[in-house]
Amino acid sequence: MARIAELTHQTIESLTVQSIKTNLPPTVENAPLFIPASLQAMQTLSADELFKMAHSQVPAVQQQPHLALLERNQETESMSPEDRQELRKLGQAASQLMLKKAYAWAILRWRGYRIPAL
Repeated sequence: MARIAELTHQTIESLTVQSIKTNLPPTVENAPLFIPASLQAMQTLSADELFKMAHSQVPAVQQQPHLALLERNQETESMSPEDRQELRKLGQAASQLMLKKAYAWAILRWRGYRIPAL
């Protein structure tokens, strides 16, 4: 670390702080109000459980109606209020899953596991 500090014209202390900040899992304070507790609970999961979460997908039973509603929403200007509500619900569920997947990868990285390239 001394050599890196010398090459980058930084102190060892500032490099140490930078290393700690970038390797800790992200905080959940800025997450939507409905999800911080479940993200924090993920920090206690085993690596196997985190990998399972990181590789999880929206169930097909939700994917198909979601895609159909998205397509219908683009093709027509008017959708029923029920369809709009269902589209929001399915979109929110997909977004929550993506947030949990990203957080699972962040925790795994923090624990020293390699993260696959996209």
